[in-house]
Amino acid sequence: MIGKAELASCKTSSKREAEREINKPIGDKKMTMDDRDGVIWFDGKLVPWREATVHVLTHTLHYGMGVFEGVRAYETDKGAAIFRLRDHTDRLFDSARILHMPMPYDKETLMDAQRRVVRENGLASAYLRPMCFYGSEGMGLRADNLSVHVIIAAWEWGAYLGAENLERGIRVRTSSFSRHHVNAAMCKAKANGNYLNSMLALQEALACGYDEALMLDTAGFVAEGSGENIFIVRDGKMYTPDLSSALEGITRKTIITLAEAANIEVREKRITRDEVYIADEAFFTGTAAEVTPIRELDDRLIGDDPPGPITRSLQKIFFDQVHGRRSHYPEWLTQVD
Repeated sequence: MIGKAELASCKTSSKREAEREINKPIGDKKMTMDDRDGVIWFDGKLVPWREATVHVLTHTLHYGMGVFEGVRAYETDKGAAIFRLRDHTDRLFDSARILHMPMPYDKETLMDAQRRVVRENGLASAYLRPMCFYGSEGMGLRADNLSVHVIIAAWEWGAYLGAENLERGIRVRTSSFSRHHVNAAMCKAKANGNYLNSMLALQEALACGYDEALMLDTAGFVAEGSGENIFIVRDGKMYTPDLSSALEGITRKTIITLAEAANIEVREKRITRDEVYIADEAFFTGTAAEVTPIRELDDRLIGDDPPGPITRSLQKIFFDQVHGRRSHYPEWLTQVD
């Protein structure tokens, strides 16, 4: 963990700005996450947004044993379309299986529910959050005889790391927090509790004036960002870490497919921190982050003039794809209506 002396060495103005970012409310009161107009799909029914509540002794609230997804819907010329809906739903069910969590609904029901929440909330583009969690029938680590609940919310959301950062690139700090060991947490599950590790790393980076954290695995090799996969470019080839300590991102799979279709070679390998320092380009991928260039790592400029040409090209191809401007891979888009 970052120490007091190291915190003191961070730029004071950047630190103050970062602290304001960490602690600021989500907009004004009318735009907090719990106080909005609209509906949320909750256990098979659309309920008013403000009424989608649970008891304070809900098991997942205390122990973090739940699974979730982050999904995007994009505006297309045919209306709102959810990107890679089936892939996200498959991963949600895989996560539940890993946690031995029985799913009370089938995949088709939850895919239809995701379309409904976008449609009923009148959203042209959106971020969706399906989540499965244990109820309040009991407390304790055994987690037996508990009901499983499912919610799906959708709301309007722009660039996760900021529109300017999508264009210019972000400043990243290598975290003092290691990514989960493969046998300490279930890294293939998108599980609620796994993200405490991510939050600690991100808060540390923000406190020192950076935009994001780069996390290493327990052997010291590059794993991923706090909530994103990473790619580097060297001599025209792309490299990405293996997935032993990282979630298999759906945007990661998308970018690999798009890059290979553009005749860009992609290799999966162990990557050291200094390989990122001397890379020609680097970028993060994720449902929230989309394709975000990395401008600096640990105050070292990545390449000569980031973002580089391969990052730029893949950004354009990706956004053309998700907005339906390319005819390739039509199965990736599910129209809401």
